[in-house]
Amino acid sequence: MKELPDRRLLLVHAHPDDESINNGVTMARYAAEGALVTLVTCTLGERGEVIPAELAHLSGAALGAHRLGELGAAMRALGVHDHRLLGGAGRFGDSGMMGLADNDDPGCFWQADVDQAARYLVDVILEVRPQVLVTYDPDGGYGHPDHIQAHRVAMRAVELADEAGWSVAKVYWNRVPRTVVEDGFARLREALPGLAFAAAGAVDDVPGVVDDESRISAVIHGADHVSAKAAAMRAHATQVEVDEPWFVLSNQLAQPLLTDEYYELVRDERAGDGERTSVRETDLFDGIAVTAEGGAR
Repeated sequence: MKELPDRRLLLVHAHPDDESINNGVTMARYAAEGALVTLVTCTLGERGEVIPAELAHLSGAALGAHRLGELGAAMRALGVHDHRLLGGAGRFGDSGMMGLADNDDPGCFWQADVDQAARYLVDVILEVRPQVLVTYDPDGGYGHPDHIQAHRVAMRAVELADEAGWSVAKVYWNRVPRTVVEDGFARLREALPGLAFAAAGAVDDVPGVVDDESRISAVIHGADHVSAKAAAMRAHATQVEVDEPWFVLSNQLAQPLLTDEYYELVRDERAGDGERTSVRETDLFDGIAVTAEGGAR
């Protein structure tokens, strides 16, 4: 078995660009610190809406191939060297937005058997042996079928990996406190007259917003890495337009580009019996005992 870095983080996302928007600061930080950061993307986003007019001709497989190139550029911006597609390129297709006929395509991710899809992810888990896994909440952050399915697959893969011999010590869901988002939108609306964007979005456009801030277990502060996050988001040019510290998606409604990234801890198998506190962690690997062989025990 190959030697691995002591700290290993696995992120599971639905489409290219989700990782940079949700976790760009986190990925850049841990990559810079020498941790192994592995990204698994479940689809190529072939049904995404294209923003730039000069790329509007892209659709289907051609758009998926282009977005794979954008993903590679984003990973270079974040300093991440290990990024994979679940089951290989083209295994699972983009499912489109919830409620569309696209959801019924037998080849789309939404229609995939969860256990079968999870086994592809288990193969990655057994190879890279992450102590920490990050994915979406059960609603996928905002109800997109591929995000919901990514959550289901990731959580099932953690269970199957337990049976296969590797226990992921900590699992986090992407979250953000409503107060943080409200503050960001307030500053955005003050800045709008000077921006290229015509209007601001709504707080609930932001994935993973929660009212109960006690659910926020960890925050990764991003002052040192937000420029890498913004660069990674710019790399996803078909999907994202960035005017730092704001950005827009295809709906052309501006959102704040969050410097800090927040998480809810939903699985905790940390070594040791020390008393847990209500203080938010600032390191996703907090409390993990790393053995000389590089594994969490």
